[in-house]
Amino acid sequence: MTFEHCIRCTICVESCPVFRVQPEFPGPKQAGPDAQRFRIGREKSIDDWVLLCSQCKRCEMACPCGVEPAQIILRVQQRYGLEHPHTPAHLLFANNYYLSALGSMTAPLANRIAAAKIGKKILGQMGIATYIPFPKFSFKTLRGEKKIRSRGNRKIAFFYGCFINFYRPDIGRKIMRMLQSFDINVVLPPQVCCGLPALGNGNLALARTFARKNVASLSNYIDAGYDIVYTCTSCGLCLLQDYMGILEIPEAKKIAENSYDLHEYLLKLIAEREISPAFREVNRSLAYHIPCHLRALKIGYPAAELMKRIPGLDVAILDDACCGLSGSYGFKTTNEATACELGARAVSLIRKTGAKAIVADCGSCRMQLSGLSGMNAFDPSEILCESLGIRNKK
Repeated sequence: MTFEHCIRCTICVESCPVFRVQPEFPGPKQAGPDAQRFRIGREKSIDDWVLLCSQCKRCEMACPCGVEPAQIILRVQQRYGLEHPHTPAHLLFANNYYLSALGSMTAPLANRIAAAKIGKKILGQMGIATYIPFPKFSFKTLRGEKKIRSRGNRKIAFFYGCFINFYRPDIGRKIMRMLQSFDINVVLPPQVCCGLPALGNGNLALARTFARKNVASLSNYIDAGYDIVYTCTSCGLCLLQDYMGILEIPEAKKIAENSYDLHEYLLKLIAEREISPAFREVNRSLAYHIPCHLRALKIGYPAAELMKRIPGLDVAILDDACCGLSGSYGFKTTNEATACELGARAVSLIRKTGAKAIVADCGSCRMQLSGLSGMNAFDPSEILCESLGIRNKK
């Protein structure tokens, strides 16, 4: 649907978390379809407030007419990035894949600098917020793990993403062992960043470069009979929607048709009677924060369905609040107040449940909510592995 289909009902505005707390952002209706009616291709973009949109996609989920305000705004953000100098923060986060690789190679030193006062001061001068701790780089990444062969016929190419690869490869290893326990063959295909950080920071060309590399690699595995499985909901949204959408890669249709969220995939195998997980009791009280991009995938809450099968587990589902971090969005000092206010609201709702820990599919959500609340935050796969008795080898 194009902007002309907008009926100006303002439902998208009511659903926008940024509009609630940031008075300089006019909301998705005005920033998207309303303003689009007056944008002229030959005129330089001056709407700097489009950068205040966090691309949470809640407006698109709410629109009754199928208009995509976030996509309209995203395209204007790219145009704004081409026509104006990028801030140091935008340049750094657009190249997050390369910076994370460097940080991982120098992990002990990089982690020490990022946590030190002088490091935080330098980051602040570059426009990078430090109100929550940065995740620690892992010297040993997931990329170096060997292929796991099993007796079954089911084959998975695991798109693990930057967060698991550079920061939490321990989660990735548990996922691989869990899949192996179901007699599934797991490979780690050659891959780069999904491209979303570059896209979200105004570098369309770099995002398209990453996307083309991933499409070429993953297509080969699909042709060889592999299903693509991702765990990061933002990576998944980029693979399924942005590659064919704003990045205009027609070959990505094959990727979208053969890619699954990890928990969605496990439910599929259970429904087809290919696996029958023997979940054991886990005595935990958890608040399950639903990431905005999981809602945007329109696959329901598959991790919640799986956790319901675990005896002793008490899970409160919270799907009404955005955590506020939105990847690199909240790590910019210009968005820090917005991110903190939205995060505080999400934490308040979590505390009201009485839960002792948090679970969320998105690494950014876990960083934000754990950093603001002081509570432990888990990936849903960690809870599944705990119930199945799967641990990493020491």
